[in-house]
Amino acid sequence: MLLVMRHGKSDWSAGTDDHGRPLNSRGVKSAERMGRVLTELGLSPDLVISSTATRALTTARLALESGRWECELRTTDDFYNADVASVLAVLRGLDPSVNRCMVVGHNPAWTALVHELTGANVAMKTATVAAVETSRWDLLGDVRYGSNELVTVLQPRHFM
Repeated sequence: MLLVMRHGKSDWSAGTDDHGRPLNSRGVKSAERMGRVLTELGLSPDLVISSTATRALTTARLALESGRWECELRTTDDFYNADVASVLAVLRGLDPSVNRCMVVGHNPAWTALVHELTGANVAMKTATVAAVETSRWDLLGDVRYGSNELVTVLQPRHFM
């Protein structure tokens, strides 16, 4: 399973460049909430891969800590200003032993990724998690394979 998580709400008034922009207080709370929600739903990841942008990496770390996940957190520059092809290239290289991977990054790539994999038009608002069922990382995104299914979409506002 692939968990696609958009970073939490960022602080536009922070006075930093885009890559260094932090989360605002709502973004922090949403990231923590989604970590707990995923654990409660039995959707804790085996691996988390995050964009190196501050808002995405902070989201990943907060979700991991609040969800009490005992998994590796990797970072990649490939998820910042990404397109679907670059995200799929990272995912296709995953070890087959990874059962559930969460990726944390940015729009518009995350909306496009979910659409590419499932055909669904999902509003990937901040801290939203889309769960996509897939059985083979090496074939992820191969339209001939076509076994990706949107399982659920979780938004922080639904878990207040």
